[in-house]
Amino acid sequence: MTAAAPVVVTGLGVHTAVAAGADAFEQALRAGRSGITRRAAAGPHEPSVSADLADFGLRAALDALPGLSAGLRSAAVRTAGRAPLGVQVAVATAVQAHLQAGLGTPGGPAPGRTGLVVAGHNLTTGYAESLYPKLAASGAYVPARAALHLLDTDHLGVLSQVLGITGEGCTVGGASASGNVGIITAARLLALGAVDACLVVGALAELSSLERQALVNLGAMTSGPQGLAPQEVCRPFDEDRSGFVPGQGCGALVLETEESARGRGAPALARLAGYGLALDGNSQADPDERGETRVMAAALRMAGLAPQAVGYVNAHGTGSALGDRTEAAALTRVFGGGPGGPWINATKALTGHCLYSAGVVEAVATVLQLRGGFVHPNVNLHRPIDPGLRFVGRSARPADLSYALSNGFGFGGIDTSILLAA
Repeated sequence: MTAAAPVVVTGLGVHTAVAAGADAFEQALRAGRSGITRRAAAGPHEPSVSADLADFGLRAALDALPGLSAGLRSAAVRTAGRAPLGVQVAVATAVQAHLQAGLGTPGGPAPGRTGLVVAGHNLTTGYAESLYPKLAASGAYVPARAALHLLDTDHLGVLSQVLGITGEGCTVGGASASGNVGIITAARLLALGAVDACLVVGALAELSSLERQALVNLGAMTSGPQGLAPQEVCRPFDEDRSGFVPGQGCGALVLETEESARGRGAPALARLAGYGLALDGNSQADPDERGETRVMAAALRMAGLAPQAVGYVNAHGTGSALGDRTEAAALTRVFGGGPGGPWINATKALTGHCLYSAGVVEAVATVLQLRGGFVHPNVNLHRPIDPGLRFVGRSARPADLSYALSNGFGFGGIDTSILLAA
């Protein structure tokens, strides 16, 4: 596959446990600030640490956004004010990207030429669990609106209503690769000429206690090793890793054809130079080195680049025993080893694993590092599992970057990699 018409990023939005908004998120990345804290576990074996959003309020989140019109604020509060947490966070995050890109302003893409892709699935399990006491008391106590809130497409409906988007739209799922699948889907809509701009929102995963326990039992999610401070538990690519730490977060990108952005004078923050998406043919949770290698190579091939052109990789790097080892092997296959390879770090050590939104959150992190000329630290990397790879140390480093890969791999053998250019 070859590259289609150039696609650029014109808007960013992010809301995680470490920061809300692109500027604050960049500062947190530079500082290596972790949002992982202790939590009250619902079960004896559930994780005791997580990176949850603390005291989120839609009105306060909107009021913190400079340039937000009274009309858009009113529409957001009216439409999403009583929605589940995930929808409210999606609205606040999407509005950030919408404002930066200048969508909905005179001269911007028409509403019917603007698309919307929501990345994620099984988004309402925590909300559904919260309704069970009402159902047990009396079915009449279950709110009628729950019939809509229990659907993933509730995000699509609310966001499109708040932002006035009437072009093509959909939700897409790919487990922990969902965010990158959403970005790739948007790029293909742009390449087809179906839209001129597309808002991609990686939706927050509000997990149920059932899901948390199952992930611990699977060995994927850490139950919180004893003797470590919460911010030290998530250890991607370290010999002492023990599984991923769940994180609540949402990311948003506005992708736009270069022609559309140039025509309206919208600054390009980065360019989407290539991508890879492939299946392993595997229904299990174990990753495949060959599949991960294949999608990174596909992204490079689409951009017409040799591996040596890539200066940085935002690794999927969750802190899982098998997953990190497999990704390290795939990175070595693509880039070789030694000091001349790309810098490698893992944002999940700071934000926790944001699951369905991870790809979009980490695409935002990648754009910020490309533009800012730095790579954020691997704060908990003491004993790298592969000393031959060029991992960033425990402090941020300046880096003159032109191209960066951002990987996302999901259960069920879903492999993705996107290539961003400064």
